Amino acid sequence: MMRPRSLQGRLLLSLGAFLFAIWIGAAWATAVLLRHGIEDVFDSSLQETAQRLLPLAVLDIVGREDGDAASQRLGAIRAHDELLTYVVRDDKGKILLRSHAANLSVFPPYQGQGFGRTATHRLYSEEALQGTVRITIAEPLAHRAQVVRDVQIGLGLPILLVIPAAFAAVVLAVRRSTRPLRAFREQLETRSEKDLGPVASDDLPSELAPLAVTLNALFERLRAAFEAERSLSDNTAHELRTPLAGAIAQAQRIRKETAEPQTAQRGADIEATLKRLTARAERLMQLARAEGSRLRLERTSDLRATLGVVVEDLRKSITQERIVLHMPETPVISDIDPDAVGILCRNLVENALRHGSGSAPVEVTLYPDGLLTVSNDGPVVPPETLAKLADRFERGGISARGSGIGLSIVSTIADRIGSPLTLRSPRPGTHSGFEASVKFASARTARSTASS
Repeated sequence: MMRPRSLQGRLLLSLGAFLFAIWIGAAWATAVLLRHGIEDVFDSSLQETAQRLLPLAVLDIVGREDGDAASQRLGAIRAHDELLTYVVRDDKGKILLRSHAANLSVFPPYQGQGFGRTATHRLYSEEALQGTVRITIAEPLAHRAQVVRDVQIGLGLPILLVIPAAFAAVVLAVRRSTRPLRAFREQLETRSEKDLGPVASDDLPSELAPLAVTLNALFERLRAAFEAERSLSDNTAHELRTPLAGAIAQAQRIRKETAEPQTAQRGADIEATLKRLTARAERLMQLARAEGSRLRLERTSDLRATLGVVVEDLRKSITQERIVLHMPETPVISDIDPDAVGILCRNLVENALRHGSGSAPVEVTLYPDGLLTVSNDGPVVPPETLAKLADRFERGGISARGSGIGLSIVSTIADRIGSPLTLRSPRPGTHSGFEASVKFASARTARSTASS
């Protein structure tokens, strides 16, 4: 038999086995003591009956007329079961008196005063008149055994009812006592690997409270490490952006100041390379932040505000109003880091602007349940290409522009917030285009999921 792995199972097994052993031992000891007690009571009854009957028998025998020493059998007043039978004999073994149901074959020769036993009866003998009158009383052993069995059954039946009740009480007590442990386990089972918030440990037993304290301290150190990594990513991006912008300005100045076409073309090439390097560095910083920083915060924010800022900034960077934003009138509250939401939205929109039809609008839609969709018109993406678009450094084609990590950043963020990136081509309800969607769980939904 395998030992249960859960603490509750081990407690139930050990307490149940211990309780069952105690009940069995108590029942056995009670049966033994009860049998001895009943034997003593019946022996005392035999002795008392013999000592009461013997004087009466002596008076009856002495009062007989001379020569009337024949054996007499007492008649029964009414029919009944005679459990105690007796015979009265003289010192020569002659039967002087006997009960009406006495079977002489049951009574062995007189062997002296006291108790005796045969295969079927318990005997007691007493004498008077200097041993000339002797009485022997017999009781069937089957009668004693039946009484002992009846008493044991009377005691055993309540025990059979008490044992299940005791086991049920043990189960209830163990489950009630281990309720804080189950709640602690459920907290750890239901929380995401990205959730580094403290674990509630107020009701934990004192033996396990240090474990929760150590675990919360570990979460706090991990959260501090992620915050440090996030700060490093932000600072690194800022520090790279400044010298790259300066280099781009120098390349533009070379183009303006030189009169040689070859030098101007070289300056233009340097400027384009530096701009691609700036975009690539920005994407790499975004990817590092998506993979390492904490995406769920203790506070909540309205997703509409974040999307509005991102879309407005993108509109300023293009010459046409190609971005169409649809948002609900009611707030869409979420505990996801607004910067992560902005990075995700920016990459989806830039991907749609870059690979979609140049004249068709890019539609950005936020639904009340937190679903974000970005769609654009354009050629249908083959299924085999669609399945690999979220892979790192994967482009939609050989001639496609971009760094190849935009959708990978989106996929990483979506996976870490528990909502995979969904790509469709063609768009639902049409025969062309491309649509990407991510579900931002609201703060209320995230809490209910974690507590269920």
